[in-house]
Amino acid sequence: MTYQVEPLANSYAELGEGPHWDVETQNLYYVDITGGKLLRYSYKDDKVYEAKIEGEDLASFVVPVAGTLDTFAVGAGRRVIIVKWDGISTTAQVESTLFEVQKNDKRFEGNRFNDGKCDPKGRLFAGTMRYVGDEFEHRWGELYKYEEGGNVELVKTDVGISNGLAWNEKTNKFYYIDTTDFEVKEYDYDMEKGKPANPKVVFNLRRDSPKNHLLPDGMTIDTDGNIYIATFNGHTIYKVNPVTGKILMEIKLPCKQITSAAFGGPNMDILYVTTSARGNEPKPAGTTYKVTGLKAKGLPMTKIQI
Repeated sequence: MTYQVEPLANSYAELGEGPHWDVETQNLYYVDITGGKLLRYSYKDDKVYEAKIEGEDLASFVVPVAGTLDTFAVGAGRRVIIVKWDGISTTAQVESTLFEVQKNDKRFEGNRFNDGKCDPKGRLFAGTMRYVGDEFEHRWGELYKYEEGGNVELVKTDVGISNGLAWNEKTNKFYYIDTTDFEVKEYDYDMEKGKPANPKVVFNLRRDSPKNHLLPDGMTIDTDGNIYIATFNGHTIYKVNPVTGKILMEIKLPCKQITSAAFGGPNMDILYVTTSARGNEPKPAGTTYKVTGLKAKGLPMTKIQI
């Protein structure tokens, strides 16, 4: 099977992450974590716009707020903030703090939110990681769930780097990546209550030697239930059948640090891929790509209900 990989012009982010395709506006939103920036790729304009969030050093994920066109939930440190952005201005304003986690404990002072995404009902799942120090040694990350009305619930502790999230509404499954476990876990998911249970490993990226382990990062899912796993140090997105654990395709990209992916486009058949240029990775590291010709379609992503 052939596919095409093309860069989006002027799409650079030092640590690109959290792609969210907005079906309503035909925009791809994503973040530059270390730049504290929001970015928007307009399919109509074929152009990328970016904004610095005033007063914030970090922006780890972006999810549009349901019922709005200019309001977003953004991970910032150990807070989730509500940000206003018109999609064009070079700055975005913080409106409020939606919630904050891991307060009043010095252990967590070096933590920040990482990946965040909504389940099909609009509940936000977002997890933390060690930002200062060794996240492999200090597993002080946690996964949280926010529900409409303000209820915040701790879902999982003992997390190294909370990362990729995906749901299959047809099979009531939830997929989750803790990068420091080198694997993808599948949970039975109660769609009405928003509760995952009975984790099992469906894909393992460990290698013979620890230095060869691939680091699973962000993740998405297609309409057939196959999951797409970005590898931070592997140049590759793996398309995997989670029922069999078999790799169906290896999507190769010109950057080493692949961070995440999301399906989008008018027909939901373009895979948008974010990358990183951390550690002085050479160009084109940090570029955002579109992958076409995959003969697969994604599911519409859900906005947060606040």
